[in-house]
Amino acid sequence: MAEPFALPEGLLAEIRSLHEGADRGYHAWSHPLALLGLLDEVAGDLDDPLAVRCAILLHDAIYEPRRADNETRSAELARRMLDGVVPEVSLARAIRLIEATQRHAILDDLPADERGDMGVFLDMDLSILGAAPEAFDAYEAGVRHEYREVPEALFRQGRAAILERFLEREALYFSPWGRARFEGPARANLRRSIAALRAD
Repeated sequence: MAEPFALPEGLLAEIRSLHEGADRGYHAWSHPLALLGLLDEVAGDLDDPLAVRCAILLHDAIYEPRRADNETRSAELARRMLDGVVPEVSLARAIRLIEATQRHAILDDLPADERGDMGVFLDMDLSILGAAPEAFDAYEAGVRHEYREVPEALFRQGRAAILERFLEREALYFSPWGRARFEGPARANLRRSIAALRAD
């Protein structure tokens, strides 16, 4: 039986093709696939699992490391690709989920059910921070690949600053599920990576 929040196979193939290319490291097709695995765990607790699934599939559809508008462009692409494919309400929510990845913060003035879904989605997107050390290290290597044109010293400085900002948060994850599952391992991974990046 098909999933109640599945998308047509042809559309999935088109979305997958957007995540291909030698320039992609971490943000390849393996990333949404990993999040879809997590979606299976939490779908029953979500208000709109279709919106979350759409956001998982398209939040990094456009990913150019040197640009600051990838999330906005990915959200607009999602609007075009999914218009008429999924209900308008779910599409609008998916677009807001994608846009929220720009600051990785829950958008203001959302109803409680949508805030809950957004928190879980953002936690899934940052789940790699709380992965096993070897998986986290592969993620960091993938990010370095995506920024391979940046000189090593400059990359280390910028990457350490980004990770330090995450570590300064009172909580990295928004949902009880995310905090219980990922918070402790994520902080350990971040501290270890920052120390390596800051080392001479």
